[in-house]
Amino acid sequence: MAKYIFITGGVVSSLGKGISGASIGKLLQLHGFKVSMIKFDPYINVDPGTMNPYQHGEVFVTIDGAESDLDLGTYERFLDIYTSKANTNTAGDIYQTVINMERMGDYDGATVQVIPHITDEIKKRFAALKDDCDISIIEIGGTVGDIESLPFMEAARQFQLENKKEDIFSIHVTLVPYIAGARELKTKPTQHSVNKLREIGISPDMIICRTEHRLDESLKRKISLFCNVKEDYVIEALDSPSIYYIPEALYRQDVDSLIIERLNIKPKKKFDETWFAKIKAAARFNKKVKIAVVGKYADLKDAYKSIDESLNIAAAELSAKAEVHYLGAEDKNLIEKLKSYNAVLVPGGFGSRGIEGKIESITYARENKIPFLGICLGMQCSVIEVARNLAELKGANSTEFNENTKYPVIKILDEQKNIRYRGSTMRLGNYKSEVKKNTLAYNLYKTVEIEERHRHRYEMNPEFIDILEKAGLFVSAYHKGMLPEIIEMKNHPFFVGVQFHPEFGSRPMKAHPLFKGFIDAALKNAEK
Repeated sequence: MAKYIFITGGVVSSLGKGISGASIGKLLQLHGFKVSMIKFDPYINVDPGTMNPYQHGEVFVTIDGAESDLDLGTYERFLDIYTSKANTNTAGDIYQTVINMERMGDYDGATVQVIPHITDEIKKRFAALKDDCDISIIEIGGTVGDIESLPFMEAARQFQLENKKEDIFSIHVTLVPYIAGARELKTKPTQHSVNKLREIGISPDMIICRTEHRLDESLKRKISLFCNVKEDYVIEALDSPSIYYIPEALYRQDVDSLIIERLNIKPKKKFDETWFAKIKAAARFNKKVKIAVVGKYADLKDAYKSIDESLNIAAAELSAKAEVHYLGAEDKNLIEKLKSYNAVLVPGGFGSRGIEGKIESITYARENKIPFLGICLGMQCSVIEVARNLAELKGANSTEFNENTKYPVIKILDEQKNIRYRGSTMRLGNYKSEVKKNTLAYNLYKTVEIEERHRHRYEMNPEFIDILEKAGLFVSAYHKGMLPEIIEMKNHPFFVGVQFHPEFGSRPMKAHPLFKGFIDAALKNAEK
């Protein structure tokens, strides 16, 4: 029977509930426990798949094809696990499930209400992974007091009532702001947030205080007194230069020991501190490399969260620091700016905005032998670029941007043609590909069979492969011998486009081979 840790947040959003939960999960893993994490988002969207990245950051894709919140990427990277549909839930998905059951007559004519029907469905999902882990960490999105979060908070209250006290541990992440004018930290926002949580019926066992300055003992005592939490359970969470330092920061405050004691469980092995040392060692570098990421969400880093993590993880394995800059694809001075970078990456995306800028940046990288990596739409743009400029297919394009193009080198997948609904209908999740030997892809993967995550509706048109290969581009991996998965360029140090999303497979100290090869090529270019 699993134990449960609930994580809620207060005062403001983006305090780091996901990182706090993942850090605690890592500590418990180092004690030998099997840990799972489940995210509950209170928005009415069934999933974030149709949401603009400015709304919610990147869409993370699980191996079974669920489009999810970026926090699942944090869970996977910290815990080195694979998440699935069971790890991600939204209010929209839960309400849709309950409404479908009502339409089927599964409630025997009852009046369907938030309590008990919605809350029962939420509680069912709280326990979804109980047979697969020792400890399930449940993160409830939003902040305490939000109208949309109330059913989740109520379900958590009921769940705690229905289970043994020693099986449930509640953590509240809150803000302790610094008021520059008064030169002091203020605990009142935390007090109000905890009071609001207690009004709902949940008393936190631990408070994690996000702060820019250290909490002295008097502040901890004050929070302890007014929030009815033991002083040892008031935890300081300072800003950190790396999110991967946070598990050790919590460990030094005995967070894992306090949780283990309260849950009345015994560690399954001697705690392994070597993970901390490896993380610190990975942060040492003697080289720097400048990477330009050309996209249309240049002013929102979270839109490319997994790419950013993958680049930094790969650089760390090569004892280097990646200086990653996001350049707008519509920037009129884009090419001039690219001249100061060692490599160019064009990420995935949707829509025609910024496409010509992306294609121009790919032309620059190809002609000047600058290492280039194109991901999903980035690969498709590289195919268009080669078609126009090397194969002399003037006006070549994707049918996504021009349905009447004379040379549709990128076309919609056959199974996507008649789809009406946009949510969760793309080619999603893991698919296998066969890699050709004697290619750069094979040299990087060192295997002929790979499995990567996808999220797309369009593909490289097989009808143009022969023409494009004569122009210098070649396909180095296929799905089932038909769907191009990886393209490369001859006579170029590193020019790779992939139809999938390799960034979702990166882990600390386990860099994805494509990103490691890309950074290595960028370092060699920097040496020139």
